[in-house]
Amino acid sequence: MKIQGPAKVLRVYIGESDRWHGKALFAAIVERARAEGLAGATVLQGIEGYGANSRIHTTSILRLSEDLPVVIEIVDAPDRIERFVPILDEMVTEGLVTIEDCEVIKYVHAPRT
Repeated sequence: MKIQGPAKVLRVYIGESDRWHGKALFAAIVERARAEGLAGATVLQGIEGYGANSRIHTTSILRLSEDLPVVIEIVDAPDRIERFVPILDEMVTEGLVTIEDCEVIKYVHAPRT
């Protein structure tokens, strides 16, 4: 698969402890993105942050959190990202979802031999 040119980056901001049908929400989103054939997904764990409730979550030893911020990033063609948004709308009951324009310079996946 090769992608190049105008694309969209989809970002989902959630908490590490968020769940979807008994599974970590970030893992469920990645699995669903894969099942939908999206180019790829990356999960990033934050070391500190807060959301709509203004409660700070941190890795600080003095304030150890069990609900660190998590960001899932997915980059693909605009139409593929747009088709995935309704799925996320169902899965993400609390969090933030953003979409931005981007330019893919190079994305090449060589088939395994």
